[in-house]
Amino acid sequence: MLNNHKTNSILTVLLALVIFVAITRQVQAMHIMEGFLPPSACIIWGILCIPFLALGITKINRLIAQYPQAITFLAMAGAFTFVLSALKIPSLTGSSSHMTGLGFAAILFGPSVACVLSVIVLLFQAVLLAHGGLTTLGANTFSMGVLGPIIAFLVYSLLQKTGSPKSVAIFFAASLGDLATYIVTSFQLAVAHPSEVGGITASFVKFAGIFALTQIPLAIVEGILTVVLINIVTAYGHDMIQPFGGDFYEHKLET
Repeated sequence: MLNNHKTNSILTVLLALVIFVAITRQVQAMHIMEGFLPPSACIIWGILCIPFLALGITKINRLIAQYPQAITFLAMAGAFTFVLSALKIPSLTGSSSHMTGLGFAAILFGPSVACVLSVIVLLFQAVLLAHGGLTTLGANTFSMGVLGPIIAFLVYSLLQKTGSPKSVAIFFAASLGDLATYIVTSFQLAVAHPSEVGGITASFVKFAGIFALTQIPLAIVEGILTVVLINIVTAYGHDMIQPFGGDFYEHKLET
């Protein structure tokens, strides 16, 4: 069982990384920066996120009511997401490349919970660290917190059902979930800023191509880090996770 000392040790390390990132990183855009999308696009992407957030909040409330120990792992998932998503590489004007860290939450809790964690992280960074923006919160949440975790969860479930080793399933789930985020971001930017020659399609190819230079290596790194974290958590905290993480162990589909 994951005792208090080991739990506190893991959370302390993650908190130290959060503080280090917040102090040392230069201010950059988190996904799509403030004012880079037209108001209509901001509203549409925000509305699309609402059902997933509602589902995630409902699931979190039910989870905590039944299994109070889940709070520890929710906090761990949130800290992991914050740390990885705060480590950015400038990629495009109005955006940046970075890991998302949501594969862990999507695999353990489901994509709807990952959506809630993503909007908390994005809001925190937008308000306190000037990363991203409030007007683009919906667009960034949809790419990072909706489509990315859904892809990660589906890839993990599919690979587990085909008999793939757990570590392989986790790696590809986290990596492909990360890449899916940037495919959506490229589409969002292309729709907002279509090319004069070739329109949305040409812009999408351009944005996706530039993102790929930095995002593919980052996706691989995220896959490896997610495998390491999940292996550590399940090794030390199997007894604590198993009651509420039955879907993780039995590979059942649930959002």
